[in-house]
This record gives sequence, structure tokens and C-alpha cells, in this order.
Amino acid sequence: MIQVGIIGGAGYTAGELIRILLNHAKAEIAFVQSSSNAGNPIDTVHRDLIGETSLNFVAEPDFEAVDVIFLCMGHGKSKEFIERNSIPDAVRIIDLSHDYRLKAEGNDFIYGLPELNREVIRSSRRIANPGCFATGIQLAVLPLAAAGVLENEVHVHAITGSTGAGQAPSRTSHFSWRNSNVSVYKAFQHQHLGEITQSFKQLQNSFDFAINFIPVRGNHTRGIFASVYTDFKGSLEEAKDLYKSYYADHPFVFVTDENPDVKQVVNTNKAVLHLEKHGDKLLILSVTDNLLKGASGQAVQNMNLLFGLDEKEGLNLKPVSF
Repeated sequence: MIQVGIIGGAGYTAGELIRILLNHAKAEIAFVQSSSNAGNPIDTVHRDLIGETSLNFVAEPDFEAVDVIFLCMGHGKSKEFIERNSIPDAVRIIDLSHDYRLKAEGNDFIYGLPELNREVIRSSRRIANPGCFATGIQLAVLPLAAAGVLENEVHVHAITGSTGAGQAPSRTSHFSWRNSNVSVYKAFQHQHLGEITQSFKQLQNSFDFAINFIPVRGNHTRGIFASVYTDFKGSLEEAKDLYKSYYADHPFVFVTDENPDVKQVVNTNKAVLHLEKHGDKLLILSVTDNLLKGASGQAVQNMNLLFGLDEKEGLNLKPVSF
């Protein structure tokens, strides 16, 4: 059994990690750390886990007791944690923050999008889990970059559920504001643009075009619906063949002829893509669960790869479609 530690255990991503790992046949949770909840039962914070676990939060991690740790802290906190603690080299790290996603001198983390870096992930020890918007948008475009046919700007309009803002309440996540409401934020300057561009250039080094990204706060709880379009000279059938070929051996990405909706993927690690051709534009619709394929599910997928397990272990989850 893989012994797992979770750092920063009170938030949404940690809660989803715990839920998945409690039902994972090859992994066992050794501890869940939370400074603000130390000593309290986990199910007093994650109320959906009542009756599922008797674990309590701990104040300090025990690195000698684990094979892997998941860092579920706010952006900037993971780097501080790693610099502050002596983590044994044998302990693998999967970081769910933004801290190590961009390549930089001294950064030995591998960008953990399996549909881009699966073979490198298998032999790595430190993984930077991708952002939620970044995952859905990249999956919509990677086959074009891999074929070297990104020849113009990429336009993205994507809406996310309120859980994407994290568990700590704010004005724009408060129910009375979010319900029956929609708003744009961080237009053209979202923090995920850097990692998206980095991945496109990894597959197509000549890519030097703008990614025009309009993020939208939705009035639903979870799920991302991304509408992506760019120039494409080929036919719709050629585009479908390209996408189906690229994702043929990736078990969580599906190309469908039907117009998708968010409920098809909520509570799963799936990404569902739909292609349409409109004149010289290829439209790609991409739907994902921001907390699973966009965070905790993908983190478990990465753990499976790190330890040589079936990629889908623990992730055969049914969508909440009604």
C-alpha cells in the first residue's frame, strides 16, 4: 500500500483527495495535516465524509511514515513549506498549487499533465499539478500543437463553478452574490496563461501567438465549460481524426459528436471534447470537473503513474448527471 500524507487538509481539493484515496485499492492515508484543525476529526470539516473515516487532522507531518505527499495549500505556500521542511528524497511530492508549474532555474518539478508528459511523469519524483482552467484549455488544443498546425491566435471563453475560488469565503463566492449571476474576471491576464503557453510551445516550438482568454465566474458549484476556437485549414473529419489519434491511449479524454454539458463530467476525472468547423475556424468545446480532472483527480492520476499503477486506479467515478 502506498502511504499518503496530505498537507493543508481543510480545503476543497484536500477533501476530494481524501474522498478518492479512502476508496483507492492501492493507497492508504497516513495523515492529513491542518494547522488550524489539528486534533479535530476530519469529518467535522469535510462533512461529506461522515462515516467514511475516523482519522483526525494532525498539526505536524511525519515524512518518515509516507511514500508521497500532496500539497494542498494556497499559491505561494507550497514553496514556503518545501523550503522550511527537510523532506526525505525518497518521498515523492505532488503540488496542487501554482508554485512550480512554470519552468525556471532550480525548479525540478515536472509539469503533471499526463496527456502531455505521461512518460516523464512515470520516472519523476516531484510533480506540479496543472491548474483547473489550464487543464481544460490545454486538452482542447494539444492535438493541434502536436501536429504543428497552430497558425494563429487561440480564443478561449471559459466558465467555472464557485469551488474554483477555494473554500475560504469571499464576496464573489458568497451564495447571495454568485447565485443567478455571471461575471468576467482577470480577462487576458489569468495566472494559468503562463503554463498553457509553456505547454503549447513544448509541442510546437514555433507557437508565438496570443491566447485570448476570458475567464467567467459561473453560478454553479463545480465544473468548467471552455469554448475554444482557432484557425484550422483542414476539414472537420481531419480534425476529429487528429484528436482521436492523439488521445487514443489516454483513458480520461473522450471526443464526442454530441454537444457536451458539464453534468457529464462532474465527479469524474474525465474530459469530454466536441469539435465543430465554422468556416476557417475550428471550435473545440471542453468540459471538465475543476476539482477532479482540474485538481485532485488529476493528482491521483499522477500518483498512479509515479508508482507504476493502472492510471485509472481509484478514479472509476460516475458523473453526477441528475
